[in-house]
Amino acid sequence: MLDSVVRSDALSTRTAYPEIGDYAVIGDCRTAALISRAGSLDWLCLPHFSGTSVFAALLDPQRGGRFAIGTNQEFQASRRYLPGTPVLETTFRTASGMARLIDLMPIEEDAGRLAPMREVLRVLEGVEGEVILDVRFEPRPDYAREKVRIRSRGALGWSCSWRDELCLLTSDARLDPAPDGTAVIGRVRVRAGERLRFSLAYTKGDVAVIPPLGEHAQERLHRTIEWWRRWTAQCTYEGAYREAVQRSAITLKLMTFALSGAVVAAPTASLPEAIGAGRNWDYRYCWLRDATLTMRAFTGLGYQNEAASFLQWLLHATRLTWPKLQVMYDVYGRTNLKEEELGHLSGYRGSRPVRIGNGAHAQVQMDIYGEVVSAAYHFVRNGGRLQPDEAKLLVGFGEIVCKHWRAPDHGIWEVRGDKRQYTFSKVMCWSALDSLIRLQEHGGITIDADKYRQERDGIAQAIETRGFNEALGSYTSEFDGDCLDAALLLMGCLGYKDPGHPRMRTTFERIHERLGCDGLLYRYKRGLDGVDSPEGAFGICSFWAVDNLAKRGDLTAAIETFEHILSFANDVGLYAEEIDVPTGAALGNFPQAFTHIGLINAAIALAEAETGSGR
Repeated sequence: MLDSVVRSDALSTRTAYPEIGDYAVIGDCRTAALISRAGSLDWLCLPHFSGTSVFAALLDPQRGGRFAIGTNQEFQASRRYLPGTPVLETTFRTASGMARLIDLMPIEEDAGRLAPMREVLRVLEGVEGEVILDVRFEPRPDYAREKVRIRSRGALGWSCSWRDELCLLTSDARLDPAPDGTAVIGRVRVRAGERLRFSLAYTKGDVAVIPPLGEHAQERLHRTIEWWRRWTAQCTYEGAYREAVQRSAITLKLMTFALSGAVVAAPTASLPEAIGAGRNWDYRYCWLRDATLTMRAFTGLGYQNEAASFLQWLLHATRLTWPKLQVMYDVYGRTNLKEEELGHLSGYRGSRPVRIGNGAHAQVQMDIYGEVVSAAYHFVRNGGRLQPDEAKLLVGFGEIVCKHWRAPDHGIWEVRGDKRQYTFSKVMCWSALDSLIRLQEHGGITIDADKYRQERDGIAQAIETRGFNEALGSYTSEFDGDCLDAALLLMGCLGYKDPGHPRMRTTFERIHERLGCDGLLYRYKRGLDGVDSPEGAFGICSFWAVDNLAKRGDLTAAIETFEHILSFANDVGLYAEEIDVPTGAALGNFPQAFTHIGLINAAIALAEAETGSGR
């Protein structure tokens, strides 16, 4: 828990952008909110991750809307997550006293208890002396495209409605309408021992439920803490760096949609991979490219229920396009993710365009077949069982690989433009067939094993002859090429090649020579994707390096690299997609599931190397 002196201009001029790493995330496994160190809730989509935003000051501090509780006085801020939970505690210390703000999205297990569809609960406690804080509730629905009028409901609080959706704010503090009627504001004084509560309830297409305040709100807080701690206690990881692994596991669970088992890449959209560079994408969807590593993280930590739900979602969502796969789906498995630009929003620190939807959903990526089939194999290997219809789906994916592995595609990094013969895509086609062969050996499916072995070996031969550059001494991004790609490190992580093999060792060295900087890795050389603008080092790539080092027995280097990457987490243990090498600042959508998955798998690889076990 780190301290910093800041001034909450989010409540005054409303023009400042906190650093991406100054945010923390809360959620209820259906959606998530980002809250700044200054106490401003600047991002929330409802009713789920892929829904439209109600607060988007993250992308436009003037138009986007926020729900802020903070002080305009100079203050010292410290924050932490309550152990074993994503319940956020922020402490404000001013010259006159100290106050604590607790933020959460309650989780209710009792189906018989009336509760709103979603709730954000904010509890303000006086700790020492007295602190004066300002409150601003400024909803801006549908990415700030809806006209807003907030109505007083008397004792029932304040409401903002649009279409069939309703937000209702209740509090035991006095609040008043802003002069223009589009916000609710207030100034509250909290003394030591006093407690004020603010509940934001949301409903869509149903009768609204008003959650009670007082001790009832405290009960929701305590039940949510207990629920998360029971979940966290199920983690079987016993290795070093347990706190970082546990925080990554909780963050991954936060990004798991409880109603389907889907895992979103991030809860945010259009946070830039470089400030002002136009690399702004919507990550509130579920990428199949993440499937194998996600499954390995769940099973490696002992979360078999999450693993089973994730696989069920994978196979349910892909039924809609079977036997072909789409690059990404939303949390319900829907495929129409048309990309559009929101010209009325200024973008994070002026980084335009602001995009929602993702045009990459229509690309062709052959690596995703290997991701889905390999995820199924790891699920079965760790004690899971496949249903007959699920086995049939997997075999269908194998047939697609046999027919189309020679074709070019857009690759794991979704390079826009012409398709290419990406080496890693071939590796994952190999993995698809290899996993199907192994699944048959486990008795999970029935295939023509000889045919699949022949195709698998043919893919390997192509990789070794066309995907390896003898002069360079490295596997390359494309067949017959000389450019490098950090995704090639996954060849060692996922079992295609032993990380200790001479070809993998020299590939590891070339990647670090060309793509390494200050102990971090870029995913590829600038311009390889046709976009002539910079980006940050890619967080998960350095964790892949740790995995390789651990698997080849170089534990000292693996530990040094792992600890170096740990230093780039923010004060509450969260990572974005990328890291700005000169400053160490977070870049891209936040928090990023892929980066936290990389941390988990790297830690497991280290633990297994130290104990001599293996997956």
